[in-house]
Amino acid sequence: MAVGHFKEGIAGGRLSSEAYADNFADLHPPLDHHEALVESDRCYFCYDAPCMQACPTSIDIPMFIRQIATGNALGSAKTIFDQNILGGMCARVCPTETLCEEACVRETAEGKPVQIGRLQRYATDVAMEEGKQFYSRAKSTGKKVAVVGAGPAGLAAAHRLARHGHDVTLLEARPKSGGLNEYGIAAYKSVDDFAQAEVDYVTAIGGIAIENGKALGRDYQLADLTKKYDAVFLGMGLGGVNALRAEGEETDGVANAVDFIAELRQASDLGSLPVGRRVVVIGGGMTAVDAAVQSKLLGAEEVTICYRRGKEHMNASEFEQDLAAANGVTIRHWLQPKKVIADGGKTVAVELEYTTVRGDKLVGTGETLRLAADQVFKAIGQSFVPAALNGSGQAITLENGRIKVDAEGRTSLAKVWAGGDCVVDGREEVAAVAVGAGLGASFALTMIVALDHLDHPAAAGALAALMQGGGFLLAALAPWVTALLHERTGGFAAGWGMHLGIVALVTALTARLAPHSYARALAG
Repeated sequence: MAVGHFKEGIAGGRLSSEAYADNFADLHPPLDHHEALVESDRCYFCYDAPCMQACPTSIDIPMFIRQIATGNALGSAKTIFDQNILGGMCARVCPTETLCEEACVRETAEGKPVQIGRLQRYATDVAMEEGKQFYSRAKSTGKKVAVVGAGPAGLAAAHRLARHGHDVTLLEARPKSGGLNEYGIAAYKSVDDFAQAEVDYVTAIGGIAIENGKALGRDYQLADLTKKYDAVFLGMGLGGVNALRAEGEETDGVANAVDFIAELRQASDLGSLPVGRRVVVIGGGMTAVDAAVQSKLLGAEEVTICYRRGKEHMNASEFEQDLAAANGVTIRHWLQPKKVIADGGKTVAVELEYTTVRGDKLVGTGETLRLAADQVFKAIGQSFVPAALNGSGQAITLENGRIKVDAEGRTSLAKVWAGGDCVVDGREEVAAVAVGAGLGASFALTMIVALDHLDHPAAAGALAALMQGGGFLLAALAPWVTALLHERTGGFAAGWGMHLGIVALVTALTARLAPHSYARALAG
């Protein structure tokens, strides 16, 4: 009878208890005091530091590293927490290798950046271990605020609200608080129950009450909260998982990667957690890598990630992809799922189709591949589930399947704000609006110049017609081409390049059609 790695089907106990402990040890062991001092001394403390520019939370990285170098770990922690109260978890899971550390001058010069993430962890760990609280509540305002969701967005909002003297009630649907940090992070990235330690640290400021097991749309309605509280903050995250849209995806053995990761994070005995002998993960992001690597660490013999585009298009960072490969995970590109094959009601294989880009569209080639698999994980993205928002009262405005907010986080409903993953991701929209605004402004400016500086009606009309026709053509084509470029490249960089080219063209035309040259331009 087969044992260990070679057990057929989905089974637990594939490894020894010692192997499980080793496999799920801390991915990046913390720096000790001496190591932190040595590493901090490598920092150049750059003026206008590129690492700081690359940090999404705008932490003053040179400052907190300098504070470590001078022996002021608590001061360093405060510098971090001033910008990000969840800086401890951020230090563990943030893809620093593609953000601050990639931008580090040491990386450019030597290929070995300052270990910013580990230094951040060192400082925040010191503060949390000592129970050092840097903030105190302001005098009570008498205002009550409900925060829906005790994930990163909800916890950060609750902490800031409490600092300002408001009474906060955190309503969390799950048994534990922490959201993504508790249920969605690979176990080897957050050991020793750190997510709960961080929840305790954040809420220690006071004025924050947590009610677990309370779900919006089940235990209460949004309208109830707006009546009971002075304000409401929605930080619900993403509760849905995108479908494979493949035949047989309801077969036994097909599961959501996020559910698998959550189950693993809550398991008291990893040996009891079943995993397939042959596992296929569909997707190309961090969740796909986390599910694949943890399957391997649980004892799966073969683990394969299949992604529909190329390596350069994967959302998982290069470090994460290398981590997967180092743990024996095979990553295959240009493959999309077509069919889950079952035998006796259980998954035995998955059929995939090779893909390619034709023109501006990803299409299947018709050629297929069959991989043996007794377990298939879906990791192709999550979606917001707005159903919980339905209830008595006015409906909240959605955009692109998520909650629409203004620049300050206000929703369409009075007294209701939102933030985190449940709101519209404005980064791409901002880029698109900027491109459109630039084109529109160039066109309008050119029309004004043309009509304001030419006296002859016929000539003015001819020039206006020329500019209007060209302007409308640019206005019509540019968004379409930008969308095609985004579909092909996965981002707006190419669209920006095109826009800059158009700006250069318009600038040249404006110079060519300057008032002093109108006559020459029209005569030609």
